[in-house]
Amino acid sequence: MKFEAATIKDIANALGLSTSTVSRALRDSHEISIATKQLVLEYATRINYHPNPIALSLKEKRSRSIGVIVAEIANSFFSQAINGIESVAKDKGYNVIISQTHESFEKEVMTLQYLASRSIDGLLISVSSGTQNLEHLKALHDRGFPIVFFDRIVEDLQTHKVMVDNFRGAYDATLHLVNKGYKHIAVLAGSENLSISRERVAGYLEALAQSRMKPSKPMIKYSQFAGLYIDEVEQSMNQLLKLRPRPDAIFTASDKLTTNCMRVLKAKGIKIPEDMALVGFSNSDLIELLHPPLTVVRQPAFEMGQIATGMLLQLVESKKPVKEFERKILATNLIVQASS
Repeated sequence: MKFEAATIKDIANALGLSTSTVSRALRDSHEISIATKQLVLEYATRINYHPNPIALSLKEKRSRSIGVIVAEIANSFFSQAINGIESVAKDKGYNVIISQTHESFEKEVMTLQYLASRSIDGLLISVSSGTQNLEHLKALHDRGFPIVFFDRIVEDLQTHKVMVDNFRGAYDATLHLVNKGYKHIAVLAGSENLSISRERVAGYLEALAQSRMKPSKPMIKYSQFAGLYIDEVEQSMNQLLKLRPRPDAIFTASDKLTTNCMRVLKAKGIKIPEDMALVGFSNSDLIELLHPPLTVVRQPAFEMGQIATGMLLQLVESKKPVKEFERKILATNLIVQASS
């Protein structure tokens, strides 16, 4: 049996009222008596009536929904950011439609096309590791469609952007390893396409330079899929383990790279930190339960989601075209534990 949502007509027929009277009662019109309003609202609640969002969007020329595109919802950073996004959207009366690219440019393009066809009011996006061509985003942006970038940003589009201080987070993590006495520090970073990868490698290099340690190109490994697949991480680790001198510490520049690097080291019987120290970006709530507990760079993901959503809704609800945009940079926090 096909589900059919309750309508204003159903309420009108049941109560012996006109549809226009029911409609005005639901809108709390002063033209309708308190007794009639109460009668209509009680019956609407009883039959689980909700206004048709499509009809409302046609009337208001707004769907009161926003789209969110991220790499992977299972990633603890993105799940926390989404919680922040939803907390603001709910308070403002907006629904959130979430999609994930799994680091695929093609999936990002198809997802954006689908969301745009659903008449979302605006978009929050953290681009995939494979995104180099921005035409799909530029086409919407040039037509005035509200877009806000968070975490993984692009420089070519003039709009609001929210990120962490990737350079400083990586610098602090690398300097911590230097100060602990490690001499051969490698880095596993995400795709070179991503702004966060370039900024974090730059922070790593600056920390080495400040410590008068010469960087070694073979010690820098990039991951096309940003650590999403453990096979790619294992391949990079195998290359690092063949180096002489072998790395005595590794800085991992993303959540997935950190956890998958730890899996690879444990599978190879390499003890952390006795054989090799490990420090990385991670927002996992389980770092204290790992053996050993991980030293991590934590990002304010929930706050980032909240700020980005506030910026997007400002674009959506503005009566005039917005021409001045903000670039918000949030601080990271180095949490030192036993892995280093």
